[in-house]
Amino acid sequence: MSENLETVVKTVCEGTGNDKNRMMDIVRELQEILGGVSDDAMDLIATQVGTHRVEVESVVSFYAFLSKNQKGKTVIRLCDDIIDRMFGFERIKQTFCDALGIELGETTPDNLITLETTPCIGMCDQAPAIMVNDEIFTELSRDGAVEIVEQLRAGLAPERLRRRLGDGNNSSPLVSAGVSNNLRKRGEVIFAPLECGRALKKAIAMSPNEVIRDVKTARLRGRGGAGFPTGMKWDFTRSANGERKYVVCNADEGEPGTFKDRVVLTERPELLIEGMAIAGYAIGAQEGLIYLRAEYAYLRPFLEDTLQKARNMNMLGVDVLGKPGFNFDIRIQMGAGAYVCGEETALISSCEGLRGDPKNRPPFPAQKGYLGYPTSVNNVETFCCVARILDQGAGWFSQIGSKGSTGTKLLSISGDIRRPGVYEVPFGISMKEVLELAGGEGAAAVQVGGPSGQLIGPDMFDRIICYDDLATGGALMVFGPHRDLLKVVEYFMDFFIEESCGYCTPCRVGNVLLKNRLDEILHGKGEPLDLTYLEELGNSVKATSRCGLGQTSPNPILSSLKNFPGLYHALVKANQPFQPTFDIQKALGEAKEIAGRPSMHFAE
Repeated sequence: MSENLETVVKTVCEGTGNDKNRMMDIVRELQEILGGVSDDAMDLIATQVGTHRVEVESVVSFYAFLSKNQKGKTVIRLCDDIIDRMFGFERIKQTFCDALGIELGETTPDNLITLETTPCIGMCDQAPAIMVNDEIFTELSRDGAVEIVEQLRAGLAPERLRRRLGDGNNSSPLVSAGVSNNLRKRGEVIFAPLECGRALKKAIAMSPNEVIRDVKTARLRGRGGAGFPTGMKWDFTRSANGERKYVVCNADEGEPGTFKDRVVLTERPELLIEGMAIAGYAIGAQEGLIYLRAEYAYLRPFLEDTLQKARNMNMLGVDVLGKPGFNFDIRIQMGAGAYVCGEETALISSCEGLRGDPKNRPPFPAQKGYLGYPTSVNNVETFCCVARILDQGAGWFSQIGSKGSTGTKLLSISGDIRRPGVYEVPFGISMKEVLELAGGEGAAAVQVGGPSGQLIGPDMFDRIICYDDLATGGALMVFGPHRDLLKVVEYFMDFFIEESCGYCTPCRVGNVLLKNRLDEILHGKGEPLDLTYLEELGNSVKATSRCGLGQTSPNPILSSLKNFPGLYHALVKANQPFQPTFDIQKALGEAKEIAGRPSMHFAE
């Protein structure tokens, strides 16, 4: 064990106050410095922060962006979601493999470049996309891929490979990203003109209970997809016993096809911060955390600067905006690549420096959340809505949208459309109207709410986007008539199998069984009873899984079975003499060899 390694580990750990709850920060920084978190490094970390070695390794082994084996100085991660596959993933993958002389998962012999894939990086509106360390490159061509490899081999750092900067704050020196906002429609809530601090001033002029009352009166429901009433969640958290309370922002939009939070974080971070401060005041918290997905690390310097500006304006810190006793600040907690951390209890586990394992409920986070204290977890869009409600009034907000779903909804729309991007629309809009806005009138199907949502066809395009009809966290993936929808379903099941934390049997095993039976059908080995099997097993996985991942993972199969039954019936075979998966000639192989002749009853 080198003296230099001991020094590096000690310095990094001391930078977090040797706090084992900051394990994510420790291992992320060491991964960046050393290219991996080796066995020796894990031993040193455990000793330095006073924990067990297994606790360190459980974190390093869980997250996709961490590794105990050393990776190259530069890691190229190809975005491998269904939209990227539709728009060039395979040709980009092959171009990188040929240019680097390696396969996926390998590192070049000079230890310079590692090539990997990763699920959705939040760039479906500009696919195909890749990450080079933390740098994002979108709408990549083969020539562009070759040029990236050549420049990296010539010694250029990833941040020097940019050929253009995106619009809005993407061109800020603190972001400097070649990412386009593609903000196609601005609504009257999230992307309306902003006057910083006004909502927070109005909030602290009220009592905390009055703030919660306004949020309830506005009938704001959480924008993550489940639609739980925000005011009720805050009320539960405020009323819970605990000497400390926390506000956590879920900025881990890992659902494939979702990228709306990326644009909010780029163009409206002040609104998010103000909403979190209001939440802190309402529930009695002094600390907030923004859990930022690893794929959005390029935004961190900009967000840190925005937080500091808020402190300078006394919107964060001690006696916020002159309110005696109201002390509240926010820090950013980085993720490290794990879809399951979008589930609120798994996210809390990650914030605590643990594997992103979901927690048992009850107790719910409002009762016992981060570090065991009452915690309110809301997503980016929800906090932004809160700030607007306190600024413009609950009555104003409740007049927007539909009766059961007030306000606007941010939609991330991608796929076979002419105008992919982010749309802020009022709840109550029909799917047909949305497709007309985005230029997807010829769609054969739309995946609503990402893979965990539902697949609908043209006969359902008159349905309404709201919590009582087509509920969605924001992702709409559009598929044209030329797409093989069952291949889309197959990809989604592969995604859930890969992203399952593996804790509970229904999710860990059930999804594999579903995928295996789907594969048999796709290969012409299915029979009608297999469709019953898929439905029954899918419902069992939903009913018995521990967290939201397993409770929604069968949806690609279940919703396509329900809404596109003809796709399955066209592939299954009835009235066959044998099970479709049984190969009679293979079974007779040894007997034919002994007899020296073919079967007289079963001709080849």
